[in-house]
Amino acid sequence: MDRITSMRVFVRAASQGSLSAAARHLDMSPAMATKHVNALEARLGVKLFHRSTRGLTLTGVGADYLDACLRILPEIDEAEAAAASQRVKASGLLRMSVPLSFGQRHIAPLMPEFSRRHPDVTVELGLGDAVVDPVAGHWDLTVRVGRLDDLPLRARRLADCTMVVCAAPDYLDRRGVPRRVAELVQHNCLGYTLSPMQDRRHWAFGADGQLRVPVNGNLLANNGDALLAAALGGQGIIYQPRFIVAQALASGRLVALALDRPVIDLGGIHALYPPDRRPPAKVRVMIDFLAQCLAGIEAEAPAG
Repeated sequence: MDRITSMRVFVRAASQGSLSAAARHLDMSPAMATKHVNALEARLGVKLFHRSTRGLTLTGVGADYLDACLRILPEIDEAEAAAASQRVKASGLLRMSVPLSFGQRHIAPLMPEFSRRHPDVTVELGLGDAVVDPVAGHWDLTVRVGRLDDLPLRARRLADCTMVVCAAPDYLDRRGVPRRVAELVQHNCLGYTLSPMQDRRHWAFGADGQLRVPVNGNLLANNGDALLAAALGGQGIIYQPRFIVAQALASGRLVALALDRPVIDLGGIHALYPPDRRPPAKVRVMIDFLAQCLAGIEAEAPAG
């Protein structure tokens, strides 16, 4: 007898207390269902059911075996679904929320190639820096820069993402180059309002952000590109992800500051999606595509 089928018959019979009911559900004869359970008991050398005129009840060993089957059978189903999904063509509307600056620099330029590979998928990009709830907003996929919170979502890391403290040469010529984080309070530090590591009066340093350094500044913004523009104009110092400032660092329009404390560990760039056992093909192919294309973005950015 097929062992997997026998396990399915056993689980169904245990849940319904009847071999005939299990047989009807699995579209087989009661005699065949009985043969499957008998074959399991013969293979295991134990009794799985107490049989009576009132139906079936599990033995102690049967209860333990049922727990094992309830773990194993879904894993088999998922493995088969994963293999079969390779034949499923991705299609339909994919709604994807991404941070504004990161989306403009690194997601939007990838969409032509994604479309060539998956012409039946229509992508709707939602660009914005505010953190969204994928479930409440009906997003199929969100890309998030920074540490993950405790939302009930599944995540896949797409790329590393480090922070940089930097300023324009013109600003540093006028105001001097800070060497220690304690000196930042004497400078014009331009703040990003959507980050928990920056507020009006403090920037966080150290891998876990445990060091809160006093700062002052005359500009706050909820978008990294706005702060980049101000820094390029010589207004002050910014503390931003490397993907925002990489080109300016490479061209010399900004200079990375070597301070006495490490920058905060931003936590990387992740794709988040609802906790389905198996996400749709359109979501899987997009995540695989982004992971392939974004894996090297930190290596491409200058160290500063």
